[in-house]
Amino acid sequence: MVTTENPMAVISGASSGIGLAITRTLLDAGYAVTGLARSFAKSGLSHPKFKGIEIDLAKLDALPAALAQIEENLDSPITALINNAGIGKMGYLEQLSIRDMRLVMDLNFMSHAIVTKTFLPGMKQRQRGDVIFLGSEAALQGARQGSIYCASKFALRGFAQSLREECSKSQVRVTMINPGAVRTAFFQDLSFEPGAAAANAIDPLDIATAVLTVLQARPGTVFDEINLTPLQHVWQKKP
Repeated sequence: MVTTENPMAVISGASSGIGLAITRTLLDAGYAVTGLARSFAKSGLSHPKFKGIEIDLAKLDALPAALAQIEENLDSPITALINNAGIGKMGYLEQLSIRDMRLVMDLNFMSHAIVTKTFLPGMKQRQRGDVIFLGSEAALQGARQGSIYCASKFALRGFAQSLREECSKSQVRVTMINPGAVRTAFFQDLSFEPGAAAANAIDPLDIATAVLTVLQARPGTVFDEINLTPLQHVWQKKP
């Protein structure tokens, strides 16, 4: 949202991949950023306007109190919330453990709902702000070996659509960005990955640019959803 004040963004999953690209892009654009992640040890982030808070978003019971403390200690009121943290566990349904099923749903959906529930009241009260969810092409179409992962993203999309209707009168904008394959460490523990060509995967910076476009849009204009896909859909099995 365009503003003359010092904007403040809270970004989950800010230590690597898409979240790290968004963090760096917003810092370059003049935002103060509070990043949430399990660890920032390998992020390489060092900026006077950046504060990294280490937190396990999958531990849902402890989240409300921890997030309330984080909100209280923000240097300025939040103007942008970017819900980005996530995990992928792929396989045929009968191959997935109950633990993995719960982890995917908790981190990819429930944690975002709880984080948003914490920061949204202040944004509504101030009559300004953006809530952005990083979804996936898996939120648009189911896929083989992606039953639980797709379910978590479908849930997030329905949540975002409902929240958008709830927030419109409060001048809070809600957007969901659905990328296809992105060249990040997301595929590190999976048996497949995008093809090696540049056209086979999205660069995290492309998504960060989309986030900044959403935030800089004219007040009153909402990007409901942005879908980004690689030019060529090529997948390869890992050796």
